[in-house]
Amino acid sequence: MTTEIWQLSEAELLADAAAVSHQIQLLEARRIALVAEIDTRVSREKLGFPGPAGWLTSTTLLTPSKANKIVALARGLKNFPDIADAVNTGSMTVDHAALILGFAETPPKLLPQAGQDMARAAMITAATGPGARTDKIREAITKLKDTYGSEKPPPEDTDRNELFASKMLNQRLCLKADFDAVTAEKLFTALSPLTEPRPAADGTPDPRSPARRRADAFGHILDRYLASSDRPTEGGEKPHINLHIRLQDLHSLSCQNSDDITDDETTRAAAGSDSDPDSDTDSDTGSDRGAYRDLFGDGTSVGWLPWMGPLSRNTSRQLACDCLLTAIVMDENGNPLNLARTARTVTAKQKRALTARDHGCAFPGCGKPAAWTEGHHIPMPLS
Repeated sequence: MTTEIWQLSEAELLADAAAVSHQIQLLEARRIALVAEIDTRVSREKLGFPGPAGWLTSTTLLTPSKANKIVALARGLKNFPDIADAVNTGSMTVDHAALILGFAETPPKLLPQAGQDMARAAMITAATGPGARTDKIREAITKLKDTYGSEKPPPEDTDRNELFASKMLNQRLCLKADFDAVTAEKLFTALSPLTEPRPAADGTPDPRSPARRRADAFGHILDRYLASSDRPTEGGEKPHINLHIRLQDLHSLSCQNSDDITDDETTRAAAGSDSDPDSDTDSDTGSDRGAYRDLFGDGTSVGWLPWMGPLSRNTSRQLACDCLLTAIVMDENGNPLNLARTARTVTAKQKRALTARDHGCAFPGCGKPAAWTEGHHIPMPLS
Protein backbone atom coordinates (compact mmCIF):
# COMPACT_ATOMS: atom_id res chain seq x y z
CA MET A 1 0.00 0.00 0.00
CA THR A 2 1.42 3.36 -1.05
CA THR A 3 1.79 5.91 1.70
CA GLU A 4 0.20 9.27 1.00
CA ILE A 5 2.73 12.05 0.56
CA TRP A 6 1.30 14.07 3.42
CA GLN A 7 1.91 11.11 5.73
CA LEU A 8 5.66 10.93 5.04
CA SER A 9 8.16 12.19 7.55
CA GLU A 10 10.65 14.90 6.61
CA ALA A 11 13.40 12.30 6.13
CA GLU A 12 11.10 10.16 3.98
CA LEU A 13 10.12 13.17 1.85
CA LEU A 14 13.77 13.95 1.13
CA ALA A 15 14.64 10.32 0.41
CA ASP A 16 11.65 9.75 -1.86
CA ALA A 17 12.23 12.93 -3.85
CA ALA A 18 15.86 11.95 -4.45
CA ALA A 19 14.91 8.39 -5.39
CA VAL A 20 12.20 9.54 -7.81
CA SER A 21 14.65 11.97 -9.44
CA HIS A 22 17.11 9.12 -9.99
CA GLN A 23 14.35 6.95 -11.44
CA ILE A 24 13.42 9.74 -13.84
CA GLN A 25 17.03 9.86 -15.08
CA LEU A 26 17.00 6.10 -15.65
CA LEU A 27 13.65 6.26 -17.45
CA GLU A 28 14.91 9.03 -19.72
CA ALA A 29 17.96 6.90 -20.51
CA ARG A 30 15.72 3.93 -21.32
CA ARG A 31 13.56 6.08 -23.58
CA ILE A 32 16.65 7.15 -25.50
CA ALA A 33 17.72 3.51 -25.85
CA LEU A 34 14.25 2.51 -27.04
CA VAL A 35 14.20 5.31 -29.60
CA ALA A 36 17.63 4.18 -30.84
CA GLU A 37 16.22 0.70 -31.48
CA ILE A 38 13.09 2.13 -33.10
CA ASP A 39 15.27 4.27 -35.35
CA THR A 40 17.22 1.18 -36.43
CA ARG A 41 14.57 -1.54 -36.63
CA VAL A 42 11.12 -0.02 -37.23
CA SER A 43 10.27 0.88 -40.82
CA ARG A 44 8.75 4.15 -41.94
CA GLU A 45 5.61 2.32 -42.98
CA LYS A 46 5.19 0.93 -39.48
CA LEU A 47 5.91 4.29 -37.85
CA GLY A 48 3.68 6.23 -40.19
CA PHE A 49 6.26 9.03 -40.16
CA PRO A 50 9.62 9.73 -41.86
CA GLY A 51 11.39 9.21 -38.54
CA PRO A 52 10.99 8.61 -34.80
CA ALA A 53 10.71 12.32 -33.97
CA GLY A 54 7.38 12.71 -35.76
CA TRP A 55 6.07 9.51 -34.23
CA LEU A 56 7.08 10.66 -30.72
CA THR A 57 5.40 14.02 -31.17
CA SER A 58 2.16 12.44 -32.38
CA THR A 59 1.90 9.71 -29.74
CA THR A 60 3.27 11.42 -26.61
CA LEU A 61 3.15 14.83 -24.94
CA LEU A 62 6.63 15.68 -26.22
CA THR A 63 7.10 18.85 -28.25
CA PRO A 64 8.79 18.57 -31.67
CA SER A 65 12.00 20.17 -30.34
CA LYS A 66 12.17 17.75 -27.41
CA ALA A 67 11.46 14.78 -29.67
CA ASN A 68 14.20 15.85 -32.10
CA LYS A 69 16.62 16.20 -29.19
CA ILE A 70 15.86 12.65 -28.02
CA VAL A 71 16.39 11.24 -31.52
CA ALA A 72 19.67 13.14 -31.87
CA LEU A 73 20.86 11.71 -28.56
CA ALA A 74 19.75 8.20 -29.53
CA ARG A 75 21.78 8.39 -32.74
CA GLY A 76 24.81 10.19 -31.30
CA LEU A 77 25.32 8.13 -28.16
CA LYS A 78 25.93 5.01 -30.28
CA ASN A 79 29.27 6.51 -31.28
CA PHE A 80 30.32 7.56 -27.78
CA PRO A 81 29.75 4.71 -25.31
CA ASP A 82 31.46 6.61 -22.47
CA ILE A 83 28.75 9.31 -22.60
CA ALA A 84 26.04 6.64 -23.01
CA ASP A 85 27.28 4.75 -19.92
CA ALA A 86 27.02 7.89 -17.77
CA VAL A 87 23.47 8.44 -18.99
CA ASN A 88 22.37 4.82 -18.63
CA THR A 89 23.56 4.64 -15.03
CA GLY A 90 21.67 7.79 -14.15
CA SER A 91 24.82 9.63 -13.09
CA MET A 92 24.52 12.35 -15.76
CA THR A 93 21.49 14.27 -16.96
CA VAL A 94 20.26 14.13 -20.52
CA ASP A 95 20.87 17.88 -20.92
CA HIS A 96 24.53 17.52 -19.94
CA ALA A 97 24.85 14.53 -22.24
CA ALA A 98 23.49 16.58 -25.14
CA LEU A 99 25.99 19.35 -24.40
CA ILE A 100 28.99 17.01 -24.27
CA LEU A 101 27.76 15.07 -27.30
CA GLY A 102 27.57 18.27 -29.32
CA PHE A 103 31.20 18.97 -28.50
CA ALA A 104 32.22 15.38 -29.27
CA GLU A 105 30.49 15.35 -32.66
CA THR A 106 31.92 18.71 -33.78
CA PRO A 107 35.23 19.15 -31.91
CA PRO A 108 37.51 22.15 -32.51
CA LYS A 109 39.34 21.83 -35.80
CA LEU A 110 42.86 21.93 -34.37
CA LEU A 111 42.29 19.71 -31.32
CA PRO A 112 44.00 16.31 -31.87
CA GLN A 113 42.16 13.05 -31.24
CA ALA A 114 43.99 12.39 -27.98
CA GLY A 115 42.99 15.82 -26.76
CA GLN A 116 39.38 15.22 -27.76
CA ASP A 117 39.28 12.00 -25.74
CA MET A 118 40.85 13.65 -22.69
CA ALA A 119 38.54 16.64 -22.88
CA ARG A 120 35.46 14.45 -23.25
CA ALA A 121 36.47 12.34 -20.24
CA ALA A 122 37.02 15.48 -18.15
CA MET A 123 33.61 16.83 -19.14
CA ILE A 124 31.89 13.55 -18.26
CA THR A 125 33.53 13.67 -14.83
CA ALA A 126 32.47 17.31 -14.35
CA ALA A 127 28.91 16.44 -15.40
CA THR A 128 28.59 13.45 -13.06
CA GLY A 129 26.73 13.66 -9.77
CA PRO A 130 24.69 16.33 -7.97
CA GLY A 131 27.57 18.82 -8.09
CA ALA A 132 27.51 19.06 -11.87
CA ARG A 133 26.97 22.57 -13.24
CA THR A 134 26.16 23.42 -16.84
CA ASP A 135 28.07 26.70 -16.84
CA LYS A 136 31.35 24.92 -15.98
CA ILE A 137 30.94 22.54 -18.90
CA ARG A 138 30.09 25.37 -21.28
CA GLU A 139 33.11 27.32 -20.03
CA ALA A 140 35.41 24.37 -20.75
CA ILE A 141 33.97 23.97 -24.25
CA THR A 142 34.39 27.68 -24.94
CA LYS A 143 38.03 27.62 -23.82
CA LEU A 144 38.78 24.63 -26.04
CA LYS A 145 37.12 26.30 -29.03
CA ASP A 146 39.02 29.53 -28.39
CA THR A 147 42.34 27.66 -28.21
CA TYR A 148 41.89 24.99 -30.87
CA GLY A 149 38.94 26.19 -32.91
CA SER A 150 40.72 27.86 -35.81
CA GLU A 151 43.86 29.60 -36.91
CA LYS A 152 41.83 32.81 -36.86
CA PRO A 153 41.42 34.61 -33.52
CA PRO A 154 37.90 34.15 -32.04
CA PRO A 155 36.72 37.72 -32.88
CA GLU A 156 37.44 37.08 -36.58
CA ASP A 157 36.29 33.47 -36.92
CA THR A 158 33.05 33.60 -38.92
CA ASP A 159 32.74 29.79 -38.85
CA ARG A 160 31.61 30.10 -35.23
CA ASN A 161 28.75 32.45 -36.01
CA GLU A 162 25.39 31.19 -34.76
CA LEU A 163 21.90 32.61 -34.35
CA PHE A 164 19.31 30.63 -32.40
CA ALA A 165 15.63 31.57 -32.56
CA SER A 166 13.39 29.62 -30.18
CA LYS A 167 9.64 30.08 -29.96
CA MET A 168 8.56 29.89 -26.34
CA LEU A 169 5.33 28.54 -24.88
CA ASN A 170 3.90 32.05 -24.42
CA GLN A 171 4.19 32.71 -28.18
CA ARG A 172 7.22 34.96 -27.74
CA LEU A 173 10.60 34.53 -29.41
CA CYS A 174 13.94 34.13 -27.62
CA LEU A 175 17.07 35.00 -29.61
CA LYS A 176 20.62 33.93 -28.81
CA ALA A 177 23.52 34.85 -31.05
CA ASP A 178 27.29 34.42 -31.31
CA PHE A 179 28.77 36.78 -33.93
CA ASP A 180 32.24 37.66 -35.12
CA ALA A 181 33.48 41.18 -34.48
CA VAL A 182 32.67 42.52 -37.95
CA THR A 183 29.09 41.21 -37.94
CA ALA A 184 28.64 42.56 -34.42
CA GLU A 185 29.95 45.94 -35.55
CA LYS A 186 27.39 46.00 -38.38
CA LEU A 187 24.63 45.23 -35.89
CA PHE A 188 25.68 47.93 -33.43
CA THR A 189 26.11 50.45 -36.27
CA ALA A 190 22.57 49.74 -37.51
CA LEU A 191 21.07 49.87 -34.00
CA SER A 192 22.93 52.93 -32.69
CA PRO A 193 20.98 55.77 -34.37
CA LEU A 194 17.68 54.04 -33.62
CA THR A 195 18.33 53.41 -29.92
CA GLU A 196 18.76 57.00 -28.79
CA PRO A 197 16.24 58.06 -26.11
CA ARG A 198 13.28 60.00 -27.50
CA PRO A 199 11.98 62.47 -24.93
CA ALA A 200 8.35 63.59 -25.18
CA ALA A 201 7.44 66.97 -26.58
CA ASP A 202 7.18 68.40 -23.05
CA GLY A 203 10.66 67.18 -22.19
CA THR A 204 9.61 64.07 -20.26
CA PRO A 205 12.47 61.54 -20.49
CA ASP A 206 12.05 58.41 -22.57
CA PRO A 207 10.75 55.75 -20.12
CA ARG A 208 12.12 52.84 -22.18
CA SER A 209 15.08 50.87 -20.87
CA PRO A 210 18.18 50.46 -23.11
CA ALA A 211 17.17 46.85 -23.78
CA ARG A 212 13.68 47.96 -24.81
CA ARG A 213 15.12 50.63 -27.11
CA ARG A 214 17.38 48.04 -28.76
CA ALA A 215 14.42 45.70 -29.26
CA ASP A 216 12.36 48.52 -30.81
CA ALA A 217 15.27 49.43 -33.06
CA PHE A 218 15.69 45.83 -34.20
CA GLY A 219 12.00 45.67 -35.09
CA HIS A 220 12.35 48.91 -37.05
CA ILE A 221 15.30 47.49 -39.02
CA LEU A 222 13.14 44.49 -39.94
CA ASP A 223 10.32 46.82 -41.01
CA ARG A 224 12.63 48.75 -43.31
CA TYR A 225 14.09 45.58 -44.82
CA LEU A 226 10.68 44.03 -45.51
CA ALA A 227 9.53 47.31 -47.07
CA SER A 228 12.50 47.52 -49.45
CA SER A 229 12.41 46.24 -53.02
CA ASP A 230 15.93 44.78 -53.05
CA ARG A 231 15.17 41.46 -51.36
CA PRO A 232 15.43 37.81 -52.39
CA THR A 233 12.23 35.93 -53.16
CA GLU A 234 10.79 32.95 -51.33
CA GLY A 235 8.09 30.84 -52.94
CA GLY A 236 7.95 33.31 -55.83
CA GLU A 237 7.25 36.29 -53.55
CA LYS A 238 9.19 38.88 -51.63
CA PRO A 239 9.33 37.97 -47.91
CA HIS A 240 6.50 39.61 -45.99
CA ILE A 241 4.31 39.03 -42.96
CA ASN A 242 1.15 37.02 -43.61
CA LEU A 243 -1.74 37.45 -41.19
CA HIS A 244 -4.59 34.97 -41.59
CA ILE A 245 -7.89 36.14 -40.15
CA ARG A 246 -11.58 35.37 -40.67
CA LEU A 247 -13.73 38.02 -42.31
CA GLN A 248 -16.05 38.20 -39.30
CA ASP A 249 -13.13 38.83 -36.98
CA LEU A 250 -11.64 41.44 -39.31
CA HIS A 251 -14.95 43.31 -39.42
CA SER A 252 -15.33 43.08 -35.67
CA LEU A 253 -11.99 44.84 -35.23
CA SER A 254 -13.60 47.99 -36.70
CA CYS A 255 -10.27 48.84 -38.27
CA GLN A 256 -11.25 49.43 -41.87
CA ASN A 257 -13.14 52.38 -43.24
CA SER A 258 -15.84 50.57 -45.16
CA ASP A 259 -16.66 53.65 -47.24
CA ASP A 260 -13.20 53.48 -48.82
CA ILE A 261 -13.35 49.89 -50.09
CA THR A 262 -16.98 48.95 -50.57
CA ASP A 263 -16.66 48.80 -54.35
CA ASP A 264 -13.48 46.78 -54.73
CA GLU A 265 -13.36 43.14 -55.73
CA THR A 266 -11.84 42.03 -52.45
CA THR A 267 -14.79 43.23 -50.42
CA ARG A 268 -17.36 41.81 -52.83
CA ALA A 269 -15.72 38.39 -52.80
CA ALA A 270 -15.25 38.45 -49.05
CA ALA A 271 -18.89 39.36 -48.58
CA GLY A 272 -19.80 36.12 -50.28
CA SER A 273 -18.01 34.22 -47.56
CA ASP A 274 -20.49 35.57 -45.03
CA SER A 275 -23.09 33.23 -46.43
CA ASP A 276 -23.29 29.44 -46.21
CA PRO A 277 -19.67 28.18 -46.21
CA ASP A 278 -18.14 30.53 -43.66
CA SER A 279 -21.17 31.49 -41.65
CA ASP A 280 -21.02 31.45 -37.88
CA THR A 281 -24.40 29.72 -37.81
CA ASP A 282 -24.74 26.11 -38.94
CA SER A 283 -27.55 26.02 -41.51
CA ASP A 284 -28.50 22.47 -40.56
CA THR A 285 -28.60 22.79 -36.79
CA GLY A 286 -28.92 26.53 -36.26
CA SER A 287 -26.16 26.31 -33.65
CA ASP A 288 -23.58 29.02 -33.12
CA ARG A 289 -20.25 27.58 -34.24
CA GLY A 290 -18.42 30.64 -32.90
CA ALA A 291 -18.89 29.35 -29.36
CA TYR A 292 -17.08 26.13 -30.25
CA ARG A 293 -14.37 27.97 -32.17
CA ASP A 294 -13.33 29.81 -28.98
CA LEU A 295 -13.73 26.78 -26.73
CA PHE A 296 -10.08 26.81 -25.62
CA GLY A 297 -9.51 30.57 -25.68
CA ASP A 298 -10.87 33.78 -24.28
CA GLY A 299 -11.95 35.10 -27.66
CA THR A 300 -9.06 37.58 -27.97
CA SER A 301 -6.85 35.60 -30.38
CA VAL A 302 -8.39 36.22 -33.77
CA GLY A 303 -5.38 36.33 -36.09
CA TRP A 304 -2.83 33.69 -37.04
CA LEU A 305 0.78 34.07 -38.16
CA PRO A 306 2.42 31.19 -40.10
CA TRP A 307 5.58 31.26 -37.95
CA MET A 308 4.35 32.38 -34.52
CA GLY A 309 0.73 31.18 -34.40
CA PRO A 310 -2.21 33.03 -32.77
CA LEU A 311 -2.17 36.81 -32.52
CA SER A 312 -4.14 39.06 -30.19
CA ARG A 313 -7.01 41.30 -31.24
CA ASN A 314 -5.09 44.56 -30.79
CA THR A 315 -2.05 43.49 -32.83
CA SER A 316 -4.30 42.01 -35.53
CA ARG A 317 -6.01 45.38 -35.73
CA GLN A 318 -2.70 47.16 -36.17
CA LEU A 319 -1.48 44.84 -38.95
CA ALA A 320 -4.81 44.80 -40.78
CA CYS A 321 -5.13 48.58 -40.92
CA ASP A 322 -2.35 49.28 -43.42
CA CYS A 323 -1.87 46.12 -45.44
CA LEU A 324 -2.50 44.32 -48.70
CA LEU A 325 -5.80 42.50 -48.20
CA THR A 326 -6.69 39.36 -50.14
CA ALA A 327 -10.05 37.68 -49.49
CA ILE A 328 -10.18 33.89 -49.86
CA VAL A 329 -13.61 32.27 -49.72
CA MET A 330 -13.42 28.87 -47.97
CA ASP A 331 -15.94 26.07 -47.69
CA GLU A 332 -16.89 24.37 -44.45
CA ASN A 333 -13.98 21.94 -44.83
CA GLY A 334 -11.38 24.68 -45.23
CA ASN A 335 -10.99 24.32 -49.00
CA PRO A 336 -10.51 27.57 -50.95
CA LEU A 337 -13.35 28.38 -53.34
CA ASN A 338 -12.46 31.85 -54.57
CA LEU A 339 -9.40 34.10 -54.45
CA ALA A 340 -10.13 37.79 -54.85
CA ARG A 341 -7.91 40.57 -56.14
CA THR A 342 -5.45 41.95 -53.61
CA ALA A 343 -6.12 45.52 -52.54
CA ARG A 344 -4.45 47.90 -50.10
CA THR A 345 -6.57 48.97 -47.15
CA VAL A 346 -4.85 52.36 -46.92
CA THR A 347 -4.68 53.77 -50.45
CA ALA A 348 -1.91 55.97 -51.82
CA LYS A 349 -4.28 58.97 -51.74
CA GLN A 350 -5.06 58.35 -48.09
CA LYS A 351 -1.36 58.06 -47.22
CA ARG A 352 -0.61 61.37 -48.97
CA ALA A 353 -3.48 63.02 -47.08
CA LEU A 354 -2.21 61.66 -43.76
CA THR A 355 1.30 62.93 -44.55
CA ALA A 356 -0.03 66.37 -45.43
CA ARG A 357 -2.06 66.52 -42.22
CA ASP A 358 0.33 64.99 -39.67
CA HIS A 359 3.79 65.44 -41.30
CA GLY A 360 4.87 62.22 -39.57
CA CYS A 361 3.82 59.90 -36.78
CA ALA A 362 0.70 61.19 -35.05
CA PHE A 363 1.53 59.49 -31.74
CA PRO A 364 2.45 62.17 -29.18
CA GLY A 365 6.20 62.55 -28.77
CA CYS A 366 7.19 60.01 -31.43
CA GLY A 367 8.66 62.24 -34.14
CA LYS A 368 9.16 59.57 -36.81
CA PRO A 369 9.05 60.96 -40.37
CA ALA A 370 6.11 60.05 -42.61
CA ALA A 371 8.20 57.61 -44.67
CA TRP A 372 8.74 55.50 -41.56
CA THR A 373 5.10 55.29 -40.56
CA GLU A 374 2.02 53.32 -41.57
CA GLY A 375 -1.54 54.51 -41.97
CA HIS A 376 -4.15 53.51 -39.42
CA HIS A 377 -7.86 54.27 -39.31
CA ILE A 378 -7.67 56.02 -35.96
CA PRO A 379 -9.81 59.18 -35.68
CA MET A 380 -7.53 62.14 -35.09
CA PRO A 381 -8.55 65.80 -34.75
CA LEU A 382 -7.79 67.90 -37.81
CA SER A 383 -7.07 70.99 -35.77
